[in-house]
Amino acid sequence: QVQLVESGGGLVQAGDSLRLSCAASGGTFSRFSMGWFRQAPGKEREFVAAIRFTGSWTVYTDSVKGRFTISRDNAKNTVYLQMNSLKPEDAAVYYCAADSRYRANLREESTYDYWGQGTQVTVST
Repeated sequence: QVQLVESGGGLVQAGDSLRLSCAASGGTFSRFSMGWFRQAPGKEREFVAAIRFTGSWTVYTDSVKGRFTISRDNAKNTVYLQMNSLKPEDAAVYYCAADSRYRANLREESTYDYWGQGTQVTVST
C-alpha cells in the first residue's frame, strides 16, 4: 500500500517562502507521476502543480507560475513544492497525490490513485 506524507506547512507572512515535502513509501516512486493540490476553506480542491514520473515535464496552474516549483528526488522517494512570494490567497491545505498508471491528464484529481493527508499553509498579511 502506497502512503504519502506531507510536511513543511506552517504560518508565514506574505512574500515569504515555504518548501513542502511529500514522502512516499510502499511503492516504486520512480514510476509515479506526482501532483500537488490545495483546498482553501469553503472552496473546492484545486490543482497546483504536477511532475511526470520521468521528472522532465512539469505543469502549473496559472496563479502559481513563476512563484512555485515542483521537483522530485527519486533517491529519497520525495516530491517537493517550493513556494516563493507567497500571497494570502495561497493559504490552504496542500495535498500531494500519486498516479501509478501513467495517466495523461495530471491536472485532474481523478488521475491520482493515492493521496496524502495534507499540510496546512497559512499566509498572513
